[in-house]
Amino acid sequence: MLNQEKLIFLIQSALAEDIGDGDHSTLSCIPVSTRGRAVLKIKQEGILAGMEIAVAIFKEVEPGIIFKAFMKDGDAINPGDIAFEVEASVHTILKCERLVLNSMQRMSGIATLTRKYVQRLAGTSTRLLDTRKTTPNFRLLEKEAVRIGGAINHRFGLYDMIMLKDNHIDYCGSIETAIEKAYEYVQHTKPGLKIEVETRSLEDVKRVMAVGRINRIMLDNFTPEMIIQALKIIGGKYETEASGGINYENISSYAATGVDFISSGAIIHQAKSLDLSLKALILPS
Repeated sequence: MLNQEKLIFLIQSALAEDIGDGDHSTLSCIPVSTRGRAVLKIKQEGILAGMEIAVAIFKEVEPGIIFKAFMKDGDAINPGDIAFEVEASVHTILKCERLVLNSMQRMSGIATLTRKYVQRLAGTSTRLLDTRKTTPNFRLLEKEAVRIGGAINHRFGLYDMIMLKDNHIDYCGSIETAIEKAYEYVQHTKPGLKIEVETRSLEDVKRVMAVGRINRIMLDNFTPEMIIQALKIIGGKYETEASGGINYENISSYAATGVDFISSGAIIHQAKSLDLSLKALILPS
């Protein structure tokens, strides 16, 4: 479920960026009283995402819109499909058009690529995670698209999980020191916060196991063969995550190792927006 407060803030900021002191193209030639209808047309095959966002955008400008959904988030779409129809002031439709399309095209592209990755994991116990490699100020919707595509949201930001990565460990002095300090921090400052630690070698894995006090071990840039060895060392005591150098072509070999999670930034930053269009029609007076 999307955080509604964050969603409204995102929508208001995006509308303000686009509209500024007024939609002068519309104001100059269309009476304010003109009512209209718009339909969202699908022009490319993929997975639909962003229906909830579209409703919220229109309602932010005009609460009394009439919105008819013909499809839902997560549905497979094909050229010629109609996802929804909205009836509102023409001024509302034209103010919202670009933000609705930008959001849904981007989200549908991410959901489509995510679904392809998830399908590669079929028959395994491994689950796909996203990362923080997102577009600034658009993370809320990009991660929602990942969820719609069938993957799992990793931490949303720096605040909802401790992840001790290479730089944290190097700045701290050692992997043992970083873990101990993070554990003490959680006990005294943020009880319940989970700790994940990145390992760069099998020796790192052994050192982490000797310290304990964590929830998940990231196996960064490990080969599938190294992951199999690492999982034997870990012995199911902690959750495991494979990351780095994993793509659509080799993800199946990583999942075959039995690792719990695979994280991929590619499902967001390499996704291509789908082609959608919003066509407005004037209602009979």
